[in-house]
Amino acid sequence: MKKAWVLLILPSILLITVIMVACGTTNRSRIAVWESRYNDARLGRVTPQELLREVRLSVDLVRAGTNSRRLFRPMRPTFITIHSTQNLTGSAFNHALALRRGSLNDSWHFTVQDDIAIQHLPCREQGRHADYEGPGNLTSIGIEMCEHRGNDIGLTIDKTARLAAYLMYTYNIPLSHVVPHYHWPRIRPGVKVPHKNCPHFLLDGGRPSGTWRWFQNRVHLHYSRLIPGPAPTLG
Repeated sequence: MKKAWVLLILPSILLITVIMVACGTTNRSRIAVWESRYNDARLGRVTPQELLREVRLSVDLVRAGTNSRRLFRPMRPTFITIHSTQNLTGSAFNHALALRRGSLNDSWHFTVQDDIAIQHLPCREQGRHADYEGPGNLTSIGIEMCEHRGNDIGLTIDKTARLAAYLMYTYNIPLSHVVPHYHWPRIRPGVKVPHKNCPHFLLDGGRPSGTWRWFQNRVHLHYSRLIPGPAPTLG
């Protein structure tokens, strides 16, 4: 009886082990591809303004009074929320145009792709990107990472990490408050899965784990490069 029981459960154990190993290998392989795009050995100390120049920030604010910025809602940012667009056709410029035209109900502060970051909202103004009227929207700066074809995800992630490091320094936000969209539960009738799998390529099995910790380490790397100095606030 004991031998038969072992024979019954052994295939299931092996299958679970294979799945776990495969997932781990996939994530490590993905990170290795991203890291192959970096040249960390050449990174040096920078002032906040120099780090911001590395981000290549372009300011294209949504006009006050339009759909995604109809009301002025002040905010003291204490979190940074990281998203992915899940849009295979929309570049940072496409998203900026959609926000500027007022064709979106959602709003966020920055959209990042491999070669540029575009600012849509002042950082001291609430967006609608995390959890309806919950603490994610009320306290956090929202950053969307592009996924369109031709965009380098690895470089997009690194540029996002640099931007997050700059925002941490400027607004005195700790690394523990750099969180994925997943962090904020969406409590609303009809929402069956409160924790969104976002940014999906930085989560493991839909949850923040090793890949997310790797991203936080990337943010910390750029934050540790900073030489204390003046940092322009971004609204």
